[in-house]
Order: sequence, then structure tokens, then C-alpha cells
Amino acid sequence: MAHPFLRTIFEVVITLYMLHNLYKVLGDDEMDLEEMSSFFNKRVNEYEEHMMNNVGGANQYYIETAKLIPRGKEINILDLGCGTGLELDEIFKINNTVRVTGIDLAENMLRKIKEKHKDKLDRLTLIVGDYFSCDIGEKVFDAALSVETLHHFNHEQKIKLYKKIVRSLKDNGVYIEADYMAPNQDYEDHCFNENKRIRLELGIKDGFYHYDTPCTVENQIKMLYKSGFKSVEKVFKAENTVILLAKK
Repeated sequence: MAHPFLRTIFEVVITLYMLHNLYKVLGDDEMDLEEMSSFFNKRVNEYEEHMMNNVGGANQYYIETAKLIPRGKEINILDLGCGTGLELDEIFKINNTVRVTGIDLAENMLRKIKEKHKDKLDRLTLIVGDYFSCDIGEKVFDAALSVETLHHFNHEQKIKLYKKIVRSLKDNGVYIEADYMAPNQDYEDHCFNENKRIRLELGIKDGFYHYDTPCTVENQIKMLYKSGFKSVEKVFKAENTVILLAKK
């Protein structure tokens, strides 16, 4: 067993590392729990600039995500937590004939997509809601993706969603997840414990609140396999963001 002093030092290091990453995501805002849709609706005007200038690797992983979308005409994709569509900007550069179903809690974010892609409104189906409860059908999509959105949820929630994604994909369809992932198990555990502690202190039981609870790459891969994907591989990493490619 580690000496108590060493355990204390380790806990301090983990906490400082976590706070550093939270500040990168939240900017100068307080780190109190805030309801998810409210958090992003209020930040729509500065969201894209913040992501591109403050989140490490953003100038790369949006491009790399777009490259993984299957090529061809009339490709049908599902974008979970699509936000203002930074990944869609890159996808449309490669293939402007794709059809997109985008789901996001923040209506203001979806409005931003419509403003940017007025010429593609006939190819955009944008849904205000949470992707855990939305009906996404069966064998509908050639590809599904999520970019910097799932690091707010626990294992059970993710597995439930991944199973829905598997059902929604056509045979041989792909799922692309580009997300903030924990560097090790201790860091993941610390994030989840802190989230639980804050929720208990504030009396919050359910609901979607903005707090980072990233999982390790190893845990992410296990969850995807457990949900029914036949193959999963790590295809890209930039700072704390990793891209996983899962195939049905």
C-alpha cells in the first residue's frame, strides 16, 4: 500500500491535471454544474472560436473525422451532439451530397448550422433533443459520429447509446467517435467521483449537466465491443482527444 503522503501528492497532481483540462473547456466561466442545453445555448457565439483556439488538436481532429466518412453519393450520416457543425463543415468539403441527421440539446447551436449551410437545408434534418431518447431507427445510416460530446456520460449511458447506434447503422456501417479521453484509470475514477460528489452536494439526481467525465481509451474500446461492434481501432490522437473507428 502506498504511503499516505504519496497518496496525497498523487491526488493533488490528478486534481490539478483535471482542473487544467476543465479550464480549457470552460474558459473563464465557473465550474459549477450547469444544465447542458443552457450551457451551450449561452455560448453559441463564442463556441467555434473557443474550440479551435483552446482545445488541443481541434484543427486536426475535425478534418480527420471527416476523412473517415464513407465516400459515395447519397451517404446518410448521423451526427450525435452536432453542436454548430464544425465536423460537418469539413465533411461537406469532401462530399457535399451527404445527408445528415443531427441531434443536439442546444437549439441555438442547430440554428448556427442552418445559417452556415443555407444551401444544404434539404440535406439536413436537425433535431432538438437528447440522443439517448431520440428514435434513430434501424439500418438507416452509413455512418454515425460523435465529436467532443460523450465525455459527459457514464459507462451505462454510453453502452445503451452504442447499442442504439449499432441498430441504426446499415450492414458494414461505421461509427466514429472523436472525444476527450482520460489518460489513465485513476484520472477517470477521480472525474466520476468528483461529479458524484458535486451532484450530491447540490442535490442533483438526474438530468444532463455539463461536467467532464472522460473514460480511458481502453474502457471506451471495451464498451464499443460490448455494445455489438465487430471491430474497434484507435486511428488518431492529438493531446487529450482520441478518434476511435468502430465497424458494425
